[in-house]
Amino acid sequence: MNYISLDEVYAIHLRMIAVGGGRGDIHDFTLLHSAIERPKVTFGGKELYPTIWNKAAALIHSLVKNHPFDDGNKRTAYYSTKRFLFMNSWQLEAKKEDVIKFMVSIDVKNFSLPTIECWLRTHSKRLLT
Repeated sequence: MNYISLDEVYAIHLRMIAVGGGRGDIHDFTLLHSAIERPKVTFGGKELYPTIWNKAAALIHSLVKNHPFDDGNKRTAYYSTKRFLFMNSWQLEAKKEDVIKFMVSIDVKNFSLPTIECWLRTHSKRLLT
């Protein structure tokens, strides 16, 4: 399994701010680090998020809900998760309107991890390796 790094997430964040506007500052480094590490968490030697979909859902959920940046948390969360999936041979594809609705729903409607997993799986296709 390939994981996205803190440097990659921050680079994505800076790009999102450059394109969409807002402040590029990290609001809370600990929350950012926690969000990026969440997909790797184990307990008693077992992964808490064993599948690519569990991991992707944990990543996007944490980046949205932790609000580690001053601005652009949802944009950064989506594109970081898209990158994570791509790194593991999956292509996340969705219409802009659907992405916006999904990302706002994670934040405002408190979508559950299984709901997030289902959306990500439904909107992804396997890349040929």
